[in-house]
Amino acid sequence: MREVFRIIEEINARGVTVLLVEQNVRQALEVAHRGYVLETGRIVQSGAAADLLEDPRIKRAYLGL
Repeated sequence: MREVFRIIEEINARGVTVLLVEQNVRQALEVAHRGYVLETGRIVQSGAAADLLEDPRIKRAYLGL
């Protein structure tokens, strides 16, 4: 899994947009520029990935903090 994320970061660094759908919220947001939170097929929250990582609702619901 680390290798896959490394390759995704490398591709993105070349200027290619990457759409990543991932259940590991922390790891996905650590490499993303933006994030979208889906619940039952609907976007319920979105924003800069760094902001989502610090959002108390995201921490509580998805990061176990």
